Amino acid sequence: MEDTLRPDRLVYGVADRSGAEQEINLLDAVYSELIGLGIPRKVYNFESGELDKVSANSFLATRISFINAISELCDVTGADVNDVAEAIGVDDRIGPKFLRAGIGFGGGCLPKDIRGLISRAGELGTVDSFAFLRDIDAINQGRREYEVRLAKRLLDGAVDDKRIAVLGAAFEPDTDDPRLPRPRHRPEALLRGRPGDHHRPVANENVRRRYPSFHVEDSTEDTLHDADLVLLLTEWKQYRDLDPRATRELVSTAQIIDGRNALDLATWREAGWQVEPLGRP
Repeated sequence: MEDTLRPDRLVYGVADRSGAEQEINLLDAVYSELIGLGIPRKVYNFESGELDKVSANSFLATRISFINAISELCDVTGADVNDVAEAIGVDDRIGPKFLRAGIGFGGGCLPKDIRGLISRAGELGTVDSFAFLRDIDAINQGRREYEVRLAKRLLDGAVDDKRIAVLGAAFEPDTDDPRLPRPRHRPEALLRGRPGDHHRPVANENVRRRYPSFHVEDSTEDTLHDADLVLLLTEWKQYRDLDPRATRELVSTAQIIDGRNALDLATWREAGWQVEPLGRP
């Protein structure tokens, strides 16, 4: 089993740990391969098991939004968010994971779980202690708007007659899940101009069904053809490996917003591109 598919832990939720031996044995059989790989297995009551899930996702969302907020500060100070993330990640109390700045998190878990935790805390009368999660959510939504402002600046504010190429937008690479929080907050939707062309290596059909107003191309080359601006929104390997000189020949204007800080800035800039990363000089 690939490392990327391994969970950090297995958590079973049972009504009564002392009387659930049969259920636990059944689950152990189902997950025997993972247990054999040394994945920790924990047995909690239902309440602890559920709180484990939403707590983990909310904490990860907090880390992501924190480094994204720092990246905005880097943009105005000249600091490099990658350097800052590397430095604080050396601290073993913090660690390096989920400290990569970008356009924010999407998918079906983190946005849902932070809002679910806020809602449940409100039902239980402890919402004040979770008010910060509203800020985490707001920072995440604001990342799209931040990128839109950057795009409009590059296009001199005139987006209606511009061709915008969108590379990616599945919420992470190697998935066909195109969900980002609230479609109206997607960068291409916020531009309110011509939607442009979109490409996701394995998510095209899902995008066509979910967002029928978006024009989806079947190849990266067709997506980039004659583009006035390129938005790199998901760090697929085939996008990271693009030849900047060959790609320069496809577009109308060599401008790209690296929404995942995935490109080698020096290589792309030497090839004549105006690259706008997030939180990097």
